[in-house]
Amino acid sequence: SCLADERVDQRTCLICGDRATGLHYGIISCEGCKGFFKRSICNKRVYRCSRDKNCVMSRKQRNRCQYCRLLKCLQMGMNRKAIREDGMPGGRNKSIGPVQISEEEIERIMSGQEFEGEANVSWSNNGDSDHSSPGNGVSESNQPSPVSTPSSSRSVELNGFAALRDQYIGTPVSTHYQYLPHLFSYSAHSALLPPQPRSLDPQSHSLINQLVSAEDLEPLGTPMLIEDGYKVTQAELFALLCRLADELLFRQIAWIKKLPFFCELSIKDYTCLLSSTWQELILLSSLTVYSKQIFGDLADVTSKYSPSDDELHRFSEEGMEVMERLIYLFRKFNQLKVSNEEYACMKAINFLNQDIRGLTNASQLEQLNKRYWYVCQDFTEYKYPHQPNRFPDLMMCLPEIRYIAGKMVNVPLEQLPLLFKAVLHSCKTSVSKE
Repeated sequence: SCLADERVDQRTCLICGDRATGLHYGIISCEGCKGFFKRSICNKRVYRCSRDKNCVMSRKQRNRCQYCRLLKCLQMGMNRKAIREDGMPGGRNKSIGPVQISEEEIERIMSGQEFEGEANVSWSNNGDSDHSSPGNGVSESNQPSPVSTPSSSRSVELNGFAALRDQYIGTPVSTHYQYLPHLFSYSAHSALLPPQPRSLDPQSHSLINQLVSAEDLEPLGTPMLIEDGYKVTQAELFALLCRLADELLFRQIAWIKKLPFFCELSIKDYTCLLSSTWQELILLSSLTVYSKQIFGDLADVTSKYSPSDDELHRFSEEGMEVMERLIYLFRKFNQLKVSNEEYACMKAINFLNQDIRGLTNASQLEQLNKRYWYVCQDFTEYKYPHQPNRFPDLMMCLPEIRYIAGKMVNVPLEQLPLLFKAVLHSCKTSVSKE
């Protein structure tokens, strides 16, 4: 595991691709982006983009457009609540991870509306929030944008950058690192260069195989076949959903015992992790490895259930939000076609959440989490060299899953049959149109 730990320290910043120095405000990032985000939020800065709000973010070009840099910080999940009010260091709250905020909230922060009443900030609401999805990637052909209007933070930014550059310029690149392409450095010409062939680290290979073999990828056993003319009642559909959840949960319990690191953690910590993440784990598995059955057999059952007017009228706002987000996530996964290896890594990364309260060994969890984060990045870059955005896209799905699972708890139980019917119907329709 020494090798894995060494590789872990060479993670890349989710904003600009520079060498990351750790978790800052909830996401893995470099000192430069950490400082930029803190200054932007503490000083209530409102930036402008002189282009079309999708400037390239790379180590060399991140200073050219402050608007797009802050936008990417927010889209990637940087958490304003983790910055101390007085701007002093040392106020980071360990329990705060990446956050998923709505496009409306991002737009309010970017336009300065969020800070109104707090201070005098000039803001203009141009009303064009065309960042249609989180982590929508940057088109590689994009030319770098001209330097945006200088502001008082500009000089600080460049001085900070110079200091950082001096710090790293003399650092020799470790031999392992030379064949690790920079995940997030979208240079303007990279589209013209064919990706360099590279091998998969032997350790990543064995860790991935161990994770995949811990998975039960057999089809689900819960009977979901139904006669043609049969009308399904709300109670029957609810009972079926409970049986499915039972089977999926039972598989997670069996999975924990087969994990390669099972002996490394205490049973108390496993219990704590499972009780906090089981909904996220079964949601992730339903959208990926079992999606053929869920969006096939289960969708056929839900289509034979007709809700009453009363049920339709009582459908909550919370239910609507969960529905929209589930459909978005289904489309994202459908487009990515997540492999079993990536699924196994995502599940481990999601499960090993050191921010959960009541853990006895959070630092060990963080090490394990980093190990599988790296393994997943290594595998994805090796297997899909023509999709440089693939790894960040996969990782962006995890906070979304966490958010949806948290919201689902608030949907009244009797609304779940209708929720599933609506989601499965929409997702099936969207796939058949493609």
